[in-house]
Amino acid sequence: MSSSASSVVNGGISFWYADDGLPAVHEPLSGDASADVVVIGGGYTGLWTAYYLKKAAPYLRITVLEQKFCGYGASGRNGGWLYNGIAGRDRYAKLHGREAAVRLQQAMNDTVAEVIAVAEAEGIEADIHKGGVLEVATTPAQLARLKAFHEHELSYGEKDRELYGARETAERIRIADAVGSTWTPHGARLHPVKLVKGLAAAVEALGVTIHESTPVTEIRPKHAVTPYGTVRAPYILRCTEGFTASLKGQKRTWLPMNSSMIATEPLAGEQWSAIGWDGRETLGDMAHAYMYAQRTADDRIALGGRGVPYRFGSRTDNDGRTQQATIEALHEILTRFFPSLAGVRVAYAWSGVLGVPRDWCATVTLDRSTGLGWAGGYVGSGVATTNLAARTLRDLVQLDSGQGGRTELTDLPWVDHKVRKWEPEPFRWLGVHGMYATYRAADQRERLHPGTESSRLAKVADRVAGRH
Repeated sequence: MSSSASSVVNGGISFWYADDGLPAVHEPLSGDASADVVVIGGGYTGLWTAYYLKKAAPYLRITVLEQKFCGYGASGRNGGWLYNGIAGRDRYAKLHGREAAVRLQQAMNDTVAEVIAVAEAEGIEADIHKGGVLEVATTPAQLARLKAFHEHELSYGEKDRELYGARETAERIRIADAVGSTWTPHGARLHPVKLVKGLAAAVEALGVTIHESTPVTEIRPKHAVTPYGTVRAPYILRCTEGFTASLKGQKRTWLPMNSSMIATEPLAGEQWSAIGWDGRETLGDMAHAYMYAQRTADDRIALGGRGVPYRFGSRTDNDGRTQQATIEALHEILTRFFPSLAGVRVAYAWSGVLGVPRDWCATVTLDRSTGLGWAGGYVGSGVATTNLAARTLRDLVQLDSGQGGRTELTDLPWVDHKVRKWEPEPFRWLGVHGMYATYRAADQRERLHPGTESSRLAKVADRVAGRH
């Protein structure tokens, strides 16, 4: 690797915070309190939910409780992919019919535009650039998957998606060994922390109360329990994503899956000339253990993928520190894609957790008998999905409280979806680590033995994962 481990800023939550600074602090809860709605978690889901509820019903007393500070979790550490992917769409098609899943996909397409519009209306400068999403294939097996994926997306009504060969792919981004790609306009690059800070400011300006450094230890109907007091409200909405396992009774609800990222030093003009990437598309691939990347506003490459996928007992890290082996593995992907960048320094590395349900389906729920609601399980596609989830929670709360009726969002197939719990330890740890080791082995086999068939190892891993 071109840079020593000591020269990499490792952890510190994420590059995005190093770039934009830590947010101003909100005071912890100071004792028992009451509200109309309590939102647990100050990430994208929680902040968007507070935003839309307060806009719809300004009289509501809404309190957000956050264990560290707003955006400390995945909302401040992600890859900045605002795009139209949603976890579980194919399963929802099987359970509720193709038409219902098409409606869900259309809602996600619209959500990309919604986030951009709200950011503009609220004056949130989040380095948003709507260049779409380019996903590439670099082996024959990946190309076969890519073509099948492209046709699959078209079947869900995405008529503006485009399929490219090697030459057209290179005209967008020059990636070594790229043999094809698929592009959708329903995607944008953004700066995650600038978005979450702007959202927190917008929510507070509307009159929402935010308490930080206030961990919720237990959720009961009409009660959110913290070390500093209990907040009582008719509606308690859990928006805790990868940190859900820390709540009492939620240990096996969503698995906190680890994802890791690196960011290079800023690249020079001649380096960008060699690569292209003028459209600033978000970039992904068709590997089983996939990567995701963006060209940042200050001309770095921020690139991520799976590192150590899971910590025993559903533990989560503190400030994003990342193992050296993971940093090297991500750097290897960078230089495999862009050999001319072999000498470029990795300046930052960090990690975070995302929420993975046992069936890999994102969900939104409001239990009308208890007033308890939740949204999450985005499996890494949360930057946009959080917004759709929040608008759906808003509509569900308004429906339940008699302030609104059923809407297109309350009728989407992910509403009230039930998911079984993850296995107890050590089976959870063994299964997840075995799954990702198998995916990596499948990718390696496809590179070493080119053919159009996907490795059978990947199909084994899919079955272990419960994806099919």
